[in-house]
Amino acid sequence: MFAIPHLDIPPLTSAGGTVRLPGSKSISNRVLLLAALSTGHTDIADLLDSDDTRVMLAALSQLGCRTEPQSDGALRIHGLGGALPVRQAQLFLGNAGTAMRPLTASLALLAARHGGEFELSGVARMHERPIGDLVDALRQLGCPVTCLANEGYPPLKLGDGQTRALQLDHAIRVRGDVSSQFLTALLLALPLVAQDRDVVIEVVGELISRPYIEITLNLLARFGVLVRNDHWQRFTIPAGSNYRSPGSISVEGDASSASYFIALGALAPATPGTDGITIEGVGLASIQGDIRFVEAARLMGAQIFGENNRLHIRRGVWPLKAIDLDCNHIPDAAMTLAVMALYADGPSTLRNVASWRVKETDRIAAMANECRKLGATVEEGADFIRITPPVDAQAWRAASIHTYDDHRVAMCFSLAAFNPAGLPVRIEDPKCVAKTFPDYFETLFDVCATPPANIPVICIDGPTASGKGTLSAEVATHLGYHLLDSGVLYRLVGLAAEKAGLSTQEDDLKDSAHAQRLGELAAGLQVRFVGLKTLLDGQDVSDTVRSEAAGMAASRVSAVPAVRQALLDLQHAFRQVPGLVADGRDMGTVIFPDAPLKVFLTASAEQRAQRRHKQLISKGITANIDSLLADLRARDLRDSSRMHAPLKPAEDALQLDNSGMDIEQSVQQVLSWWQGKAPFSNS
Repeated sequence: MFAIPHLDIPPLTSAGGTVRLPGSKSISNRVLLLAALSTGHTDIADLLDSDDTRVMLAALSQLGCRTEPQSDGALRIHGLGGALPVRQAQLFLGNAGTAMRPLTASLALLAARHGGEFELSGVARMHERPIGDLVDALRQLGCPVTCLANEGYPPLKLGDGQTRALQLDHAIRVRGDVSSQFLTALLLALPLVAQDRDVVIEVVGELISRPYIEITLNLLARFGVLVRNDHWQRFTIPAGSNYRSPGSISVEGDASSASYFIALGALAPATPGTDGITIEGVGLASIQGDIRFVEAARLMGAQIFGENNRLHIRRGVWPLKAIDLDCNHIPDAAMTLAVMALYADGPSTLRNVASWRVKETDRIAAMANECRKLGATVEEGADFIRITPPVDAQAWRAASIHTYDDHRVAMCFSLAAFNPAGLPVRIEDPKCVAKTFPDYFETLFDVCATPPANIPVICIDGPTASGKGTLSAEVATHLGYHLLDSGVLYRLVGLAAEKAGLSTQEDDLKDSAHAQRLGELAAGLQVRFVGLKTLLDGQDVSDTVRSEAAGMAASRVSAVPAVRQALLDLQHAFRQVPGLVADGRDMGTVIFPDAPLKVFLTASAEQRAQRRHKQLISKGITANIDSLLADLRARDLRDSSRMHAPLKPAEDALQLDNSGMDIEQSVQQVLSWWQGKAPFSNS
């Protein structure tokens, strides 16, 4: 996950490969609650791990529900059987509507029956999301429910510590035109009190988001409760209902998350050597309503083929066809259509999306604002949005997308990086995707491609002990970029050769076949740089690779042409989306001469000697500062005067004298230079 202030995505040109979806948020939190309310234990496979499910699990734990990870990756929930072992608690539910609404209903009923008292709260945005219709329905039943701040909104107090008789003789009325989660909450809760009589729910007005109610009814049946559905206006929970564990249950991949990759396959040409995008974890037979996004994408021209638990998508008609569509059946996934509309052949209208107004943010306003930034013309109404794409490539604009702490806004607008103008897009607060898809951007980048020239590189060089390694690692972390510490690559070849039983002695290196094998070994190095750590084949070799033996082996293998060529190719391969910070000699002059920012770090020899002395002393290594100073001066002279790759800044490098700066000041200076080159720096 990119836990950084913003993520800059370079212009992308093609896509291809396989995506494995995380579990459905809607199914995950429903199943967690049902398992907790049931008799017996339930093993849940493929459960989504995200902010929303974590707050649900934390709440269930506070309520006395025990969970137990299994060796096969499933999570075992030990059901409470409708009991209430904990009768007083304060539960924080973040911005998870799929936790707040169902827990409100279930705990209100259990508190009334058993004499409990609970407070439910969330983030500031959750306290702005209406829940009054659910509160009204619970009060009809006789449940004490108090809105602790503003009437009709969380935070809530449920119960008063006293047992209460519930009014179950008459139908419970609930509005259906604000959020389907209110009806879902009642459907999940009322089987707890339907032992002696039928319990009826009547929907007032049009029921929006019916597919989410279908999910609820399907899962209720899996846990032993068969609800009668009369034309989506009247629902009857039969007398004698009891939740019984199915033993085990698997969570489908999230169909709403699939929409981004369906859209990706629809708008991006297939990367050569691939057949477009394949999505695993959800198929056309999914119980999730958002699978019908497939129909909308096909209307826009996508080629989509489905099989059991899998979808295949390729770009078909181009540009995409404009649509005018009632999106009541796919309210969450419809947001992706708004970004697809940017690539259409005319204005697209998405209708019946009033529920967008009361989601994680006002999504109609959010989508309108951000589409306009990119150059689109947008009209919005109470329950619709109409998007006219930029008239041509020149009308597109680079934009910094504000994400409103809304995961779907962030994921949707990442697709704007395929714009025909070849402009980057900035996603602010990318970590908000943790709500449902923590690894979304990593997954996206794994299946997207673009020419190397589109991928930005920052090169950082400087003399020994100037701090370039630390600076490079910090800058890469701040930007979410990949890191290349070129100075240790030859050392890694020596280390890998030792592990593989290949000699690095000079006499052996003279044998052409042996040298070739060493070159092949270098070409296949599985190396990653994470902060100041060096990983070889997934193992941390940061200390080993700095040893004297590794240094001597590096000196010998660096003379082998096959090794030098392999490492040249390897260094180029580090240039991956979203970007690269390359640390070391020749980075800005030979390896990445087109890098848009090159920094040459300098500091006085005296200052560098003091830094090295502190570093060695902190590691318990005895050091003499005068000897260190003499050694650094001698190395500077050798480095700057040697014929091959002398130490000197690239002609277009910016020099940074950090003699009087700490690392954070140096980082901020480089980031400031980089920000000044961004096309959306003033967005």
